[in-house]
Amino acid sequence: MAVVAIIPIRYASTRFPGKPLALIGGKPMIQHVYENTRKTPGLSRVIVATDDARIVKTVKDFGGEVVLTSKKHASGTDRVAEVARKLKAEWVINVQGDLPFVRPQTILNSLRPLTRDRSIPMGTARTPIFQEEEWLNPNVVKVVTDARGFALYFSRAPIPHTRRAANGIWGYRHVGVYVYRREFLLKFSRMRPTLLERTEGLEQLRALSNGYRIRVADVDEPSVEVDTPEDLERAEAYLKTRQQ
Repeated sequence: MAVVAIIPIRYASTRFPGKPLALIGGKPMIQHVYENTRKTPGLSRVIVATDDARIVKTVKDFGGEVVLTSKKHASGTDRVAEVARKLKAEWVINVQGDLPFVRPQTILNSLRPLTRDRSIPMGTARTPIFQEEEWLNPNVVKVVTDARGFALYFSRAPIPHTRRAANGIWGYRHVGVYVYRREFLLKFSRMRPTLLERTEGLEQLRALSNGYRIRVADVDEPSVEVDTPEDLERAEAYLKTRQQ
């Protein structure tokens, strides 16, 4: 089976312009994402998909594979689909470019349910939230699932509502790794963005709003996503703890 990972990335960002090229431990963040994704067993290729020539140059400089895409995409997944149309692959994995320390096991765990049940069109992952500050942060996307592990909803709001942590866990953070059957990915990109997707700013709600299931794997993923300059400081601190 051919499995391709694509990292959609853009230079422009309202909260943090130039984020992909911000340095963490002396390396551009996109290089961390790329190199950690490459460690995943079984991937045929890892490709960066971007609309910016500066990112193209950076990726080529560190020896990565990169494709220049349109600037007109509504979401990262639409950017991934542009690249996937030209590839022969059974599964396409979208690894968000704000995950500098993404773990190979997270990617494998997100893929596994789809290889076992071919009726599932899309998969992703979640990890526990242990800090109330993270729970209340709208930059941290939360997810709730049914008893079989399928997503009920994703939100920037703290869902489900709770007054206190249960066994130290406030809820679950969505991890920005998506696995698609290639045919479904191409279908997804032809769907119009939905009201919920636009309201929350979350592309995965396009699938739920159109009645498609999303399988959510439980993973142990570091709580380090870079959305703001403050997150970059946290990423630097986390990297130092790993190097000790």
